[in-house]
Amino acid sequence: MQPTLFDGERMSLSDSIGLTARSLEVHGAAHDHWAIAYSGGKDSTALLTVVMHLIKTGAVVGPKRLTVCYADTRMELPPLAAAAGRILDSLRSEGVEVRVALPPMDDRFFVYMFGRGVPPPTNTFRWCTGQIKVEPMEAELERLHDGRKILMLTGVRQGESAARDGRIAMSCGKDGAECGQGWYQEALPHHLCDTLAPILHWRVCLVWDWLVGLDSRMRHGYETRMVAEAYGADEEGSEAEKNARTGCNGCPLATRDSALDNLMKSPRWRYLEPLAELRPLYRWLREPAQRLRKPGEEATKGGVRYTNRMGPLTMEARRSGRDRVLSIQDRINKAAGDMPKVDMLDADEVARINDLIEANTWPLRWNGDEPTGDQPFERVFRDGSTQREMFGG
Repeated sequence: MQPTLFDGERMSLSDSIGLTARSLEVHGAAHDHWAIAYSGGKDSTALLTVVMHLIKTGAVVGPKRLTVCYADTRMELPPLAAAAGRILDSLRSEGVEVRVALPPMDDRFFVYMFGRGVPPPTNTFRWCTGQIKVEPMEAELERLHDGRKILMLTGVRQGESAARDGRIAMSCGKDGAECGQGWYQEALPHHLCDTLAPILHWRVCLVWDWLVGLDSRMRHGYETRMVAEAYGADEEGSEAEKNARTGCNGCPLATRDSALDNLMKSPRWRYLEPLAELRPLYRWLREPAQRLRKPGEEATKGGVRYTNRMGPLTMEARRSGRDRVLSIQDRINKAAGDMPKVDMLDADEVARINDLIEANTWPLRWNGDEPTGDQPFERVFRDGSTQREMFGG
């Protein structure tokens, strides 16, 4: 009897690669153009390198056109950003078409916060993943589209159980998955592309075996050591945290900054320690004293009614946040030496922030005259009674 995915023994790396190859053969043949969604994390790096390996070795017939789309959020951990840069340079030297999906200036993380005044994202107000990762990828697909559907390959991976239950919608963290990667499956426009997750069935240990096993460089031909370092491997070769996840620098959505904590275990990356100041900065920016409050009751377009809702960052908070991020960046880069530098806020972005502040820019339906959130306000109840609130909330 032919063994299946769900028998007692788990698949080996070679078995998993074989299943990936069959998936590409079956679904890839119907598309002349493949695009690989690449973020620089471990799963998308495994996807990219295994697809290139299969094509180079002739195990899979490649498409007429292959494009690698790199999602440059401007917020990735320096080892991941540096490793991605090297891999992309290698791909370009091999003649592979590389596109960089970058958010428009006003949608970039810090420009959006400090220029427009939008507070840091939370798990209930999660504006970041779609805006700085998925939407730029959609826009790049629009530019790539020539009337025929593209096959978009994504690094969505949920282990063997996912192949059984077919559940591929997620945003953060199952089995050490990359932040937001499931959004590709849910959000990419179906009229432009079909999506395929060729490593959906890979366990996290197989990802690491492929990327940083003893002969990994011989297997796929790309330098992926710094990817492992972003997950906690050090220069002595200690094993990476196999089930760790990474997100943006100081990710405001995670309960703890495990990616940076793991990275700090390596002495050569400790110059990045000022990045640990980002999460406290985000917490400070969310405080009522740093934000405006809309007094009274208001209705929104969807019919939702809010009473005394908290709103955008004050101009003082925006300027302070900008300066603190620049200070973090400057201290890191002065200590970096020959190591990768941090580029969270470049000169053009700072200039745009300053222009938006100078123009007194506020989010829709706010004008900057509202009181700050720490000022006393009247809470109105359904029966019409009111209560004086002495603290912002």
